[in-house]
Amino acid sequence: MKNMLKTTLLLASLTGLLVIIGSFFGRGGMILAFGLALVMNFGSYWYSDKIVLKMYHATEVSETEQPQLYSVVRNLAMRADLPLPKIYIVQSSMPNAFATGRDPAHAAVAATSGILDLLTPEELEGVLAHELAHVKNRDTLISAVAATIAGVITMVATWARWAAIFGGIGGRDGNSSNNIVGFIVLALIAPLAATIIQMAISRSREFGADAEGARISGKPWALASALSKLESGAENYQPRRNDVQASENTAHMFIVNPLRKSSLMSLFRTHPPTDERVKRLRSM
Repeated sequence: MKNMLKTTLLLASLTGLLVIIGSFFGRGGMILAFGLALVMNFGSYWYSDKIVLKMYHATEVSETEQPQLYSVVRNLAMRADLPLPKIYIVQSSMPNAFATGRDPAHAAVAATSGILDLLTPEELEGVLAHELAHVKNRDTLISAVAATIAGVITMVATWARWAAIFGGIGGRDGNSSNNIVGFIVLALIAPLAATIIQMAISRSREFGADAEGARISGKPWALASALSKLESGAENYQPRRNDVQASENTAHMFIVNPLRKSSLMSLFRTHPPTDERVKRLRSM
């Protein structure tokens, strides 16, 4: 119920922000923006998981292709009393993982090729248990919706910025000063709004998924060890030629932040400190 309320508020925020942006283009712009918001509300609720998986070129794998991975996920799903989710692989040497889907019956778990190479079987079990905890706690819908909304806001802000540069804001009746003010507002506020939407996903959900994942796997120490390795892997990550790169709009979905700390957007943390997460798990 709590996550459904958050989802509704996020969808309402998308509608409001797009209508405000549309208002810079006059009444017609407002109507067009409202229509776009309705389409995006529908799409982000029903298809946000598919959008995110496609964004990362995630490939669904069969049990024949990944028998060990399937065995681990199946055993964990049984312990958590969940349906077996679909399993995807993201081709990236960055060690990480995420879960998505609007409910447990439509869930998917995605792991990067890098995490399969880095972790021991028990550490990987701890990570997958964490992701299934997100599914069980129904965190996955709001995470995917937030990612979609942040992407839409960034896209529209970019579109409006170019319109401002070419004198599109304010319509024919707008004067030059109004155009400049509109440009500044959109250039500053819209990307910030996208960041705030990411941060609306409470950091406590990661602590909750850590605790629930530790209970599902029965190995809190394994998840703690995995988190330490993943944090180090993210910090020392050197992109390879064919790696799929993480997006700022979806950083909050991963088990650890995939962005380097030098990134400007990473100043706005979407994850609690890994050291604190490890400390809590070891205390279990």
